[in-house]
Amino acid sequence: MIEGLDRVLEGRDQPGLTELKGLLQQLLGGCETEGRLIEEQTLQPRASRVFRLRFEINGQTRQLIVKRLKPEIGRRSELIEKRWLPAVGMSDNGPSLLGSVVEPGGNCVWHVYDDLGPFELDANRFDRESAGAATKLIARLHMQFARHPLLGEVRLHGCDLGIHFYDANLRDATYALEACQPSPQQASIRNNLLQRLSKLRQELPERAQALETWGGPETLLHGDLWHINIFVIPTAHGLHVRLIDWDHASVGPASYDLSTFLLRLPSQERSWVLEVYREEMSRAGSCLPRAPVFNLLFETAEYARLANRIIWPAIALVQDRAPWAWESLAEVDQWFDDFENLGPVLPCETEMLDAKP
Repeated sequence: MIEGLDRVLEGRDQPGLTELKGLLQQLLGGCETEGRLIEEQTLQPRASRVFRLRFEINGQTRQLIVKRLKPEIGRRSELIEKRWLPAVGMSDNGPSLLGSVVEPGGNCVWHVYDDLGPFELDANRFDRESAGAATKLIARLHMQFARHPLLGEVRLHGCDLGIHFYDANLRDATYALEACQPSPQQASIRNNLLQRLSKLRQELPERAQALETWGGPETLLHGDLWHINIFVIPTAHGLHVRLIDWDHASVGPASYDLSTFLLRLPSQERSWVLEVYREEMSRAGSCLPRAPVFNLLFETAEYARLANRIIWPAIALVQDRAPWAWESLAEVDQWFDDFENLGPVLPCETEMLDAKP
């Protein structure tokens, strides 16, 4: 018997707890197992859907991560673990999924993972050995899946993060914002965002051409490559890298993943990281563009993500008159300013935008 298992996530208003507890019992050794729940910790307080559970089982500590997902995202994550990464010999580089269970109504699915420990890539205390290992793994992922026959399946269960993502998000954000009815105090937020979207839509042909010319072959994208989703684990055989949180796995140009990754690293280290990536890709015969071209590709990815963040609060305003939505739109407007004030992702003062790759 595992003492406290019946109280896991008690009082947190979570669906499917009976099924989750049954899965945990099974994964921890069954009904005959002796142990107790020591601690539970919320890892995403805003979303309240990812938790760390610490048990003492037969005198030893066991830590698990439990995650509540929409069914379609759960399916995508399972395909990453069981089908897509194994197809290119990278089974050991994804999250360590132990099991899953569906809530009876089919509204969500619970995943249970081994806790990988305190080995997230630390962007604040930058370590070149760890960052280099992570960068090489990212390059390997992109190389292995370039033009891969499974990309059609990935696109079916994920989405397309190429120029279509940029174009569609700009249009959808514009439609939703135009339908909003701001007060005089809120009009400046709406107008600022509409002006930004209009300018970015005018730049669509240039950005589409850049992706077509320099974006490289389509590949499997992690889709949310923050440093907190990269684990660099010391082992007896060296550093081992795992990528977790594949909720946004999709198809598109490698520059989409690279932009997310580099923007969360210290600015003075980004060129070095890109050179590590460039060297890895060159071994497969890929010739990557120079920094100014990469900056244009990185901008396109980041602006697409920012436009996407406009859509949902704008819809909430139109449909539900949600009181929080104007504050969210003001935050996105500030993110645009912050990104533009940062300057280019990579330094390239002496290079021209039309430089050949």
